[in-house]
Amino acid sequence: MKKAIIIGGTSGIGFELAKILLANGYKVGVTGIENTIIQDLQNSEQNNLEVKYLNCLENEPSKKIKEFIEIVGGLDLLILSAGIWNLNRNRGFDAENKANQLNVLAFTEIADYSYRFFENQGYGHFIAITSVSGLFGSCVAPAYHAAKSYQITYLEGLCQKARKARLAGKSIHVTDIRPGYVRTPMTEGKKMFWAATTEKAGKQIYKNIKNKKEFAYVSRRWLIVAMLIKALPNWLLIRV
Repeated sequence: MKKAIIIGGTSGIGFELAKILLANGYKVGVTGIENTIIQDLQNSEQNNLEVKYLNCLENEPSKKIKEFIEIVGGLDLLILSAGIWNLNRNRGFDAENKANQLNVLAFTEIADYSYRFFENQGYGHFIAITSVSGLFGSCVAPAYHAAKSYQITYLEGLCQKARKARLAGKSIHVTDIRPGYVRTPMTEGKKMFWAATTEKAGKQIYKNIKNKKEFAYVSRRWLIVAMLIKALPNWLLIRV
């Protein structure tokens, strides 16, 4: 039985992926910060599901992930689905910095720990949920867009390392999932277009995980937006 851990797996995309993995024979560990949901999941008596509280803003989340790996009984797949969508609205540095602590610092620690774990193990698959927002800047949420751009670039580096590792005989894969709008609790009440349900997003993400894609857009039509963004000259893009 393969083992998977989903960081941020008690709601939204992460929770949908947990259901899909369970249905496909995985033993799944999920983490989150919603105590009520965690309690409900722990009481659900769902076979092959382990649930643990994890606030990635606390010190050294990698240590808690290490402990969780022992509880789950190993690790083949780690999905990082935790993040903060912090609309700026002149809330100031404290709000922006809190978002950066999760979207940049905690992201880096978890991504680095996961890759090194798989490298030492000789196999494994690390998946992170980034965003189409990482392809351009925005006055609406500058820190969020900048953080997602950082994540995309960081994962490109891990993909290069994974390719070299495979040439050396290790089975290590890295996948960057770049969603457009998805209807989740984090986006509730927001005006969105081309918004996918978590069910649709989950199915597409799982397919890309199985195919070991290095990156993918969810839903697929957001690839069109990504191509347009990359084609626009910078002077026009900053005016969009």
